[in-house]
Amino acid sequence: MSTPWSHRYAQRTQSLTSSTIRELLKLTQQPDIISFAGGMPAPELFPTEQFEDACHRVLGGQGQAALQYSTTEGYPPLREMVARHLARYDILAEPENVLITAGSQQALDLIAKLLINPGDRLLVEAPTYLGALQAFNVFGADYVSVPTADDGLIVDRLDEALRSGPKFMYILPNFQNPSGVTLSLERRKALVELADKYGIPLVEDDPYGQLRYEGDHLPPLIVLDRQTHGIRLDNGYKLGNVIYMSTFSKTLAPGLRLGWIVAPPEVIAKLVQLKQGADLHTSTFTQMVAYEAARGGFLDEHIKKLRQVYHERRDVMLEALSEFFPPEVSWTRPAGGLFLWARLPERMDSTRLLEAALRQKVAFVPGNAFFAGSADFAESNRYLRLNFSNAKPDMIVEGIRRLGLVVKLQMGRSGSVPSQLRADAICA
Repeated sequence: MSTPWSHRYAQRTQSLTSSTIRELLKLTQQPDIISFAGGMPAPELFPTEQFEDACHRVLGGQGQAALQYSTTEGYPPLREMVARHLARYDILAEPENVLITAGSQQALDLIAKLLINPGDRLLVEAPTYLGALQAFNVFGADYVSVPTADDGLIVDRLDEALRSGPKFMYILPNFQNPSGVTLSLERRKALVELADKYGIPLVEDDPYGQLRYEGDHLPPLIVLDRQTHGIRLDNGYKLGNVIYMSTFSKTLAPGLRLGWIVAPPEVIAKLVQLKQGADLHTSTFTQMVAYEAARGGFLDEHIKKLRQVYHERRDVMLEALSEFFPPEVSWTRPAGGLFLWARLPERMDSTRLLEAALRQKVAFVPGNAFFAGSADFAESNRYLRLNFSNAKPDMIVEGIRRLGLVVKLQMGRSGSVPSQLRADAICA
């Protein structure tokens, strides 16, 4: 419906849509909903006492600085801590290579502002993170999608896609959102070599890399890129073809809204200018409290606890899926992260399945939200993303049991379905 404001909006707003997950989260705030929808960490694991103590220390010792304006690049001790932490994974960045952002979502927005002109084609995985698509769509991006498999992006399909001249590639190599798959070392090397061959930069999004539950750590794309270009480790990160980004949302708390970008200094300088126009700087107080809470080895110990709990919950969900889902449904077995990706039988629609599932007080995210366009993957509606980090084990079992019954009903297997569930789902 037209309103007095409709004709005043900028053209870029015409393609805007609400985030599927954000809309679902409104529903899942109901206390009786078992939610596998959002990528939410377990709230009972938030280090509230550590943050309470950190707040007192910051306000008691540096209160005036914490409540004052600060530099756009970020709180220097926090940038130094990020650089030190990254060095454990052979990402040898200096603080000048690090920009603190208001979460990964702002990092995506700033990168989009920096690199995307209307009509620019971007190469993305199919499926890919829907929050990235939402950020890129604002600036008029088009897409070329390359499918993924159990070992991540199918690099054999990259040559043709890269010949179309994408502006950059957006890749989640570790425990990908939404699929949970990890890009193998062989495919990482091939991807970096092809990026170098075609001169196409990579944006590496790594929010889950520290949440590995099994297997060996794999080198980040930014490290393999250095090796490909023969960049000396004592040169600092001044060259290279990769912009790397990550976040504290999955390891400390998402409410902090703290993320970071690692890039060559000239790229950081441009991103700083864009951030100045957006918010001047990320909250000084939040950065100082996060640094105070995380330092002294606490973050390392906290991540160990997260790995243990999420590993258990992943296993509980996998076992429940095997017990309650029909054999026609398949799913990934992630080695880390927060998600797994299920595939329904032919002619089933995960959006319709969600309507029935919500009647049974269980939620997930339909798969079509994670594809750049309906033409990119003809069967996107057969997929659903399930989060295993937020619900406790008993709720995971109960939620998967309910969801399995709904799946069986929609497949026509009504013999073991309770009558109330059958009536509710048929109405969907």
